[in-house]
Amino acid sequence: MRIPSHVGIIPDGNRRWAVNNRLSKESGYDMGLGPGMELFKLCRNIGIKELTYYGFTVDNTKRPSIQTAAFTTACVKAVEMFAMEDGELLVIGNTDSPMFPNELLPYTKRKAFGNGGMRINFLVNYGWDWDLNKLQESKNSNKNNMIGFLNSSDISRVDLIIRWGGRRRLSGFLPVQSIYADFYVIDDYWPDFKPQHLYDALNWYDKQDVTLGG
Repeated sequence: MRIPSHVGIIPDGNRRWAVNNRLSKESGYDMGLGPGMELFKLCRNIGIKELTYYGFTVDNTKRPSIQTAAFTTACVKAVEMFAMEDGELLVIGNTDSPMFPNELLPYTKRKAFGNGGMRINFLVNYGWDWDLNKLQESKNSNKNNMIGFLNSSDISRVDLIIRWGGRRRLSGFLPVQSIYADFYVIDDYWPDFKPQHLYDALNWYDKQDVTLGG
């Protein structure tokens, strides 16, 4: 089987899952922590080299403050959990904004934990336009190698993006790195993650004609 080198994860449906289970919307975010770790371990065992999780976007911070606090706390917990595993961890997002959690500032430079290994990225308080800002500055300055001026330049090209929750949109996920990514959608909500979701996505990816435009 052809295994993608880099997989992007959009873990959507937490609020809808909570409502379906007669819980408050903000209760759903914490339920995504277990699935995130389980997915990481599966990908590591399969041999995937890089994994990027969509934590929350700049636009997400427009939600009610109780929800914003809940998903921010969940992201901090997730990163701290992954810092106890073997991997090379990086958090990418707009650190100039007060919505970026101070607890994650030490992770904004890639750092190896444990024995190192898989590259693990978290997009936290991330905005596609913020990411492209330095790219635009480079273009205006007539400089070459514009990819080097992306805020997310330390993240490689994405091969496969998997989105839970049934939505058929990228929601601004790494627009440059995702230019040739295959996009697989799972209708189940993220807290209902099952290993079969990943296996089905990888089996589907294996059947795609990947030409990178050639």
